Amino acid sequence: MTDTGTPWAAFEAAEPAFAATVRERFGQYTHHALATLRKDGSPRLSGIEADFRGGELWLGMMPNSRKALDLRRDPRLALLANPGAGTDMGGGDVRVSGRAVEVTDPDALARYAAEAGAPLPFHLFRVEPAEVVRTRVEGEEIHFTTWRPGHPLRTLRRGNDDAPPREDG
Repeated sequence: MTDTGTPWAAFEAAEPAFAATVRERFGQYTHHALATLRKDGSPRLSGIEADFRGGELWLGMMPNSRKALDLRRDPRLALLANPGAGTDMGGGDVRVSGRAVEVTDPDALARYAAEAGAPLPFHLFRVEPAEVVRTRVEGEEIHFTTWRPGHPLRTLRRGNDDAPPREDG
């Protein structure tokens, strides 16, 4: 583990049920939203497809796309699963924050392209999550479930009033 992230497989090993829920949520739709940082530090929000393959979370991008250049300069990111139509959020709002590690080895890129059916050239990044959050509404409460490397899963609940949040546990 590092201060900024950990391999996706380590998250899956630490919290397999929560990781399965997150993967399922991302699998409901093809397109998601990626937040990166521009050169001036302002946020950039872009559409992206997320791919879970070989125990990793992958992001592939067109050559020299703005989001790829952002990540090369500053690897911090947030990835939001497509919330779907309407207001039900398809089982919850899921976000992964962390950093992107670019894969530049030509053999690794060729293997990924062959396995994923992706046309070369492209930028390929492996996501190292530093935080995974699921937000959902159950009854009259909103639930926030959060995982961070080296910490137990944490769920906070709150109602639509001024009472402080309550933590499960």
